[in-house]
Amino acid sequence: MKLLITGGAGFIGSNFIRYLLKNYPDEVLINFDKLTYAGNLENLKEFEEDARYSFIKGDVCDANAFIEAAQGVDAIVHFAAESHVDRSIHSGHEFIHTNVFGAQVVIDAVKELKIPKMILVSTDEVYGDVDAPKKSKDGDPFKPSSPYSASKAAAESLAIAAIRTHEAPIMITRCTNNYGPYQFPEKLVPLFITNLIEGKKVPLYDGGTQIRDWLYVSDHCSAIDLVLRKGTLGEAYDIAAENDPEVTNREITETVLALLGKGNDMIEPVSGLRPGHDQRYAVDSSKIRSLGWEPTVTLKEGLVSTVTWYQDNEDWWKRVKSGDYQHYYQQHYQTS
Repeated sequence: MKLLITGGAGFIGSNFIRYLLKNYPDEVLINFDKLTYAGNLENLKEFEEDARYSFIKGDVCDANAFIEAAQGVDAIVHFAAESHVDRSIHSGHEFIHTNVFGAQVVIDAVKELKIPKMILVSTDEVYGDVDAPKKSKDGDPFKPSSPYSASKAAAESLAIAAIRTHEAPIMITRCTNNYGPYQFPEKLVPLFITNLIEGKKVPLYDGGTQIRDWLYVSDHCSAIDLVLRKGTLGEAYDIAAENDPEVTNREITETVLALLGKGNDMIEPVSGLRPGHDQRYAVDSSKIRSLGWEPTVTLKEGLVSTVTWYQDNEDWWKRVKSGDYQHYYQQHYQTS
């Protein structure tokens, strides 16, 4: 199978490429990525000389470039998106451009080139806040709370419309909070780990009462892979660890502190909440589990593994925090 992965230099996209290359020796992968601030080719440095892997620098909003890159592929897995909620609140236009218009470009390419299969990778945040003990599920109304989640809901709506109107061969996945190696250190887990390694305090909003479902990135990758091979065209699949018991941000913080030998004095309380705050996300993943998927990494195992990775890869995340990683593309891929 020949696959085109959009956003393959980002956190989840690069982990997905790594997962496929390690598990499917005969597959060919094209990584199509614009290399915005969170796209880092160092994430896939080990595969640069692998004949099965190639990289194309391109923008999913550039229809001509994307059509050219997608020629002859058997499937597209569409990760490329602006993804940080706080950034979307302060600068929503680029989220709409990339996440909505870019999704339509990919959908149009699938139709024009008659590509057999596409996965649109979305988020549980499209459902919005949900009170315990309820869990959101496919078919529930979308109630996005930020420009980011609204843009992802809009992308899903475009995909659903293409499925109905054109019988487009699209499937949708919605995952809960991912964490693990190579995550850009603006998200909670890598930010807290790297801050603490540097001896800096970690900011915790409103006492950390918020609840999220935490899914280790390799488990997310295996779920997407299963949908790619066994999912039903036109369907959407919610992917979640379904942590039991549920875990607050305070508990995540205290676990990371303990793993790094730090005390609660390293917590810097932040009063108030960001605009559009959601208190709790939770989804029902029974549909994907009915295909035979289940997470294999417990939250404790995943946090131990993630802390260890950031301890062992200080050069990587220090280059990311300083911005030096952005020179990697110019040094290794620019021809003029």
